[in-house]
Amino acid sequence: MAFLFFAACKKDHLSGSATDNSRKTDTLQGAITADRTLDANKNYFLKGQVYVKNNASLTIPAGITVYAQVNSQRSSKSVLVITQGAKLFVNGTVDNPVVFTSSASTKTPGDWGALILLGKAPTNVGMGNVAGLPITADTQYGGNITADNSGVINYLRLEYTGGINPPAEDEWAVDKASGLVMAGVGSGTRIDNVMVKYSNDDSFQFVGGTVNATHLISYNCGDDDFDFDLGYAGNLQFLIGYRTQASSQALRANGVESYNDSIPTANTPLTRPVISNMTIIGPNGTPVTKTNLNQGVYMRKGTRLAIRNSIVSDYPEGAFMVCPRTRPAILADDNAEFRSNLVQTDTLARAFCYDQGLTTSVPDPVLATFETNSVNNNTILTLATDFNLTRMYGTGAPDLTLASGSPALSGADFTGVDFSNSFFSQVSYRGAMGSINWAVQSNWADWR
Repeated sequence: MAFLFFAACKKDHLSGSATDNSRKTDTLQGAITADRTLDANKNYFLKGQVYVKNNASLTIPAGITVYAQVNSQRSSKSVLVITQGAKLFVNGTVDNPVVFTSSASTKTPGDWGALILLGKAPTNVGMGNVAGLPITADTQYGGNITADNSGVINYLRLEYTGGINPPAEDEWAVDKASGLVMAGVGSGTRIDNVMVKYSNDDSFQFVGGTVNATHLISYNCGDDDFDFDLGYAGNLQFLIGYRTQASSQALRANGVESYNDSIPTANTPLTRPVISNMTIIGPNGTPVTKTNLNQGVYMRKGTRLAIRNSIVSDYPEGAFMVCPRTRPAILADDNAEFRSNLVQTDTLARAFCYDQGLTTSVPDPVLATFETNSVNNNTILTLATDFNLTRMYGTGAPDLTLASGSPALSGADFTGVDFSNSFFSQVSYRGAMGSINWAVQSNWADWR
């Protein structure tokens, strides 16, 4: 154990890398098998695949930057894995966040893999292993401990992840690990204030589990901003998915993709994220040719979901799409709802649409009528400017606060058991923020 502890923390020379030369740099590699608190006065080099195991805790103080080794082979991309029973404590602040980034002088999406939390909470496939990593006990997730605890994360930024994922990855399977991966992570874990930027694939992956989270930002990822799979059932509030560009990485990139399993089956728990106050924004303007961007929200493969009080705008294929496995559930209010949201899309008729396996989505007037009735109370806006956000596009960081006259200033609905619980802040506005810009350009929310 002493040898492994030493090996996980030895010094490493970072010649030619883009690092902060004002601090000494130590190395994290191999296995961390005993409780460890990193030195707040140092930065760290993440060398290859690093596993925190043996029920150990890794604590990362505010202000530390972790530079991930860049390896060309997908199978050897650097990752940090918090195995079942282990814990991660990220103690960042808005002024001194913890940052994981590429060690390359010129950073590129996909330079490294992911930060991965593995817990013992339920999935709908029993026990699983993280896609893209070796099948061992160290990559296993799932169990029956709903309130399992994998630690606390606050004010974290991840940059240039997604290197395990091949281009045009099979969209009928669970994506390989990318961004912040939470697999079988339980509700005893706390996750707040996390930004993922320039991921080569997904930004946030919720694979089974029951973890809750607030204040998440996905910026210019290559595939889905928020990806839900294999029975995830948790609460989320104040989410931003924002793009200024399309990507050639994915086949169909969505703001939100919710998916039950690959067959699909009715295996329980059904994937069912419960989301309030989300803002999903695609690139400005209508593309002249079809891009790899798809939907603001895609409810697919037998999943359920509950989304309220949110804004979806500027996706070329639609704002909310269902498929043959999910259309009956949403129309029957079968544990699924999309309610009290404001939506807009590049083609007005596709605000609510149907995936019938064609190259483009099909407008669904029946779904549109249902979703805009007096119960569901969704509103279709004609133009992105109709949201009246303070600065939706332009140079520098966006300002997604609500300007005077915005239709999102009111109309939030938190009635019913899903949204009246103590997790949700009962705000009056719709979208990720009202008058306070919690995602303003800062040391943490870096939009450059």
